[in-house]
Amino acid sequence: MRFGFTLPNNFGVTDPHEVVGLGIEAEQLGFDSLWVNHHVINVGYVHDRLGQAPYHDALVILTWLAAKTGDITLGTSVLVMPYLHPMILAKEISTLDHLSGGRLTLGLGVGSLPEENLILGSDYDSRGEYSNEFIEVLLRLWTQNEASFDGQHWQFQAVVTSPKPLQQPHPPIVIGGNRPPALRRVARLGNGWHPMGISPSGVAERLRFIHDEAEAVGRTNTSFLVQVRRDFDGVDAELIKAYEEAGVTDLVLSCNTGDIQLISETLNSFAASYIQL
Repeated sequence: MRFGFTLPNNFGVTDPHEVVGLGIEAEQLGFDSLWVNHHVINVGYVHDRLGQAPYHDALVILTWLAAKTGDITLGTSVLVMPYLHPMILAKEISTLDHLSGGRLTLGLGVGSLPEENLILGSDYDSRGEYSNEFIEVLLRLWTQNEASFDGQHWQFQAVVTSPKPLQQPHPPIVIGGNRPPALRRVARLGNGWHPMGISPSGVAERLRFIHDEAEAVGRTNTSFLVQVRRDFDGVDAELIKAYEEAGVTDLVLSCNTGDIQLISETLNSFAASYIQL
């Protein structure tokens, strides 16, 4: 089992250097991956939690982490595709993949905050279709020298984008979400699944669905990453074993707080119990 840590870039920490410092500490303690959260504006449940407090940008924090860490995997948990443009993101991720030495994992999701979609001018009801095309555009830009696409949201011919990612053919794409549309997205377009707060039995049930869907579209030899995101609270040796038996490859753990000292203590306590350097 690999263990990841989700940084509190979304919990109102005033100084982003403190957020990055936790990532540096987690690498030193032996965690396998670091993850950042993504929203653009403080609205809805984000505003309820933060008010005017900071929600630091995902990719800027991840870039700073790339410069401050050595070998640990860096990921997004998860970028909300309807808030972004795939051509811009393709270049950002490719550039960061080179800067980090090929350490990126790209977590993507459709989002669940209608108020934010409305303010950003993105249609909430069609976000699934938008996101499917978004991933297809990324894949073509990264794997074709002259990329073409003819969809509802994007149409282009012989588009050249460079650099391509350092990782070939591209960084792993892991899909957030627990419901059937997200599971189908994993099966058809993803390299892994990145659900939140799901039990071992829930993992096993949904993995069967994912593999059936993958087989239906001809993806019969795919070994999906399965990265369950949850709180540190309640994680013990028995639960870790149950996740392993269900097929989980990574537990991505977080503290629902912006208290830097408490998070540091939690990281150290968990590492002492479950991580072998």
